[in-house]
Amino acid sequence: MKQLLLLAASTAVLAGFAHADAPDDKDLRQQSVIVTAPGPDRLEGELIGNATSIGREGIIETLGPTLGDTLDRQPGVSTTFFGQGASRPVLRGLGAERVQVLTNGIGVIDVSAASPDHQAAADGIDAEKIEILRGPAALAYGGQAIGGVVNVIDGLLSESLPEDPASVDLFSAYNSVSEGTEVAGRGQMVQGPFVFTLTGSARDFGNYDIPGMAESARLHAQEEAEEGPAHEEEEHASGTLENSFAQTTSMAGGVSWIGENAFLGVAVRQQQAQYGLPGSAHEHGDEDGDAGDAEAAEEMPFIDMEQTRYDMRGGIQFDNSFLKEITATVSQADYEHTEFEAPGEPGTVYKTDGTEARVEASHEIGLVKGAFGVQYTDKDLGAYGDEAFITPTSSNSLGAFLYETIDWENGFGLEGGARIENAERGNAAGDTDFDLFSASAGAHQHWDNGWFVGLQVSHTERAPNESELYADGAHLATAQYEVGNLGMDKEKGLNIEATARWESANASFGVNLFRTSFDGFIYLAPGLYEGAAEVDGLPVYLFSQEDATFTGAEIYGQAYIPQGLLKADWTLDGGIDVVDGELDSGGNVPLMPPLTINAGAKADWGLWSAGAHVTWADDQTDIATGELPTDGYTQLDLRADLNLAELGFGKDGTTLFVDARNVTDEEIRYSTSVLKDVVPAPGRNIRVGIRAAF
Repeated sequence: MKQLLLLAASTAVLAGFAHADAPDDKDLRQQSVIVTAPGPDRLEGELIGNATSIGREGIIETLGPTLGDTLDRQPGVSTTFFGQGASRPVLRGLGAERVQVLTNGIGVIDVSAASPDHQAAADGIDAEKIEILRGPAALAYGGQAIGGVVNVIDGLLSESLPEDPASVDLFSAYNSVSEGTEVAGRGQMVQGPFVFTLTGSARDFGNYDIPGMAESARLHAQEEAEEGPAHEEEEHASGTLENSFAQTTSMAGGVSWIGENAFLGVAVRQQQAQYGLPGSAHEHGDEDGDAGDAEAAEEMPFIDMEQTRYDMRGGIQFDNSFLKEITATVSQADYEHTEFEAPGEPGTVYKTDGTEARVEASHEIGLVKGAFGVQYTDKDLGAYGDEAFITPTSSNSLGAFLYETIDWENGFGLEGGARIENAERGNAAGDTDFDLFSASAGAHQHWDNGWFVGLQVSHTERAPNESELYADGAHLATAQYEVGNLGMDKEKGLNIEATARWESANASFGVNLFRTSFDGFIYLAPGLYEGAAEVDGLPVYLFSQEDATFTGAEIYGQAYIPQGLLKADWTLDGGIDVVDGELDSGGNVPLMPPLTINAGAKADWGLWSAGAHVTWADDQTDIATGELPTDGYTQLDLRADLNLAELGFGKDGTTLFVDARNVTDEEIRYSTSVLKDVVPAPGRNIRVGIRAAF
């Protein structure tokens, strides 16, 4: 099976060379401008780093309950999977504060980076586009984006007048695996120079089905060896994952004024979520070390979250020899979530109030094009309750950045930039202050025959986050007693990335190779707290700092074959991701993704289309202390679409579809999930839905 999948992926990637000259009006070179990238507007294929733009159609096709699940098919992307309620994307083995999740270019201003059970306040269900920048292309967003940037663009703040005076986009689907429904809609209207946009969404997912036991075979065997027959006599969840429900709602509106050379828009978004914490260890010892009672073991903890966010964005264009445009954005958000031990029994409360502002000015001097700007963040994090593992903390930072590019007519180009920043953390345990510097330099060559090669080197510095510095308490959602280290130094990374791409009208192929050496990499590992390996029945995990090296590659490709087999227009795509994270002491970085291969094929007859996608993940045996190996898996997904626009209903994109996800009901566990041994991914899911565009 492994060899067959390797052959399938390689065929999808390399098929483009065999069909490079196929005549057809479809052109795979029609790419989106990556607005998240610093400097002048550039297409995906013009960046040295690997960049991806996913439009509305692509979002719906891969939409999952959370942002990490929606994106984990993309090259170099995996998920922190924490059931249906929470997950963030992991880019090239890096997650949490090393991947910046943005909404319209500004941080999500939540607490999702502090813990994998905290939901990111952006998931894409009503988004217009999602952009992914991997590696050093995200320099202008600071050291906390060393892994990359994921920017969810919701379209509430228009910068130009839409082509249509009015438009509506609706989506609805039913998921059999959770007996769940999801709906989303957006409407836009132009009135003179004003653009009005409204969006809304809702999900109602029950507990989801799983192929077998919630507990992995490896964990089951380990606990049976430790506890003997008593463990075998325990009741173990199977068939359905208890407490895995998720319910979300969001409502948002925006209005923009569009002038001849300027724009100004304001938007507000209000979202709520309530979701269970499957696998949470809420049975823990009392002060005498005795186990909790049977009633505590039956508690079903859940999170009730709410965020209100306000955004203002404006810009003005200039027609002179230097300054071309100034764009300013300011966002303010009030976030709160309560962790309930059981219905009616509120436990820990997390509150975040934050403001983030960014001003960016683009300029041009001869062949040199670039941007410079400043960014400011001010955030207060409060945690209250007996199980708060961190005390109230304030964070603020001020940074300035510069990014320049120069391209000659022969296709050769240079680019580079720098960012300086001061970050402060304040807490009753003590205050910290970090001066940070990041810089990058790169060169590329673009030929008329479709080839592009590039090389980029970057240095980044990241300040430790609140948890890494100040954590000290039981974190029951992850079954750990976490302890931070106030003496942490800043984390430094030296990255080198090489890329080679080729594209034609009907095919594309790319390879990205990267290596990042960290000075003082921060990670969570088992340890001793005041001489004890356990506190309140939970294993102690310390935030530690050590040099580490990440090495990896992404190979990806796509081919379009018009009027091929069965007289269909075929689209083939494939990709191979691999990353290895090693500590200089000889151990492994925790929670690393395995070698992963994706391969897909879609046949389009105009009115109908059908496709299949296979994901193969290898066993993950390069594990850190305290982890168990993770078995690999093969996931098969099928999809069929009826193009209702061909029948005269709605605009292009109006589609009735049916998905069959995880067709073989495979047991899937993500090695990047802290709860991988007690929270498997959903089993077979039949998803039926419709998207209507008018």
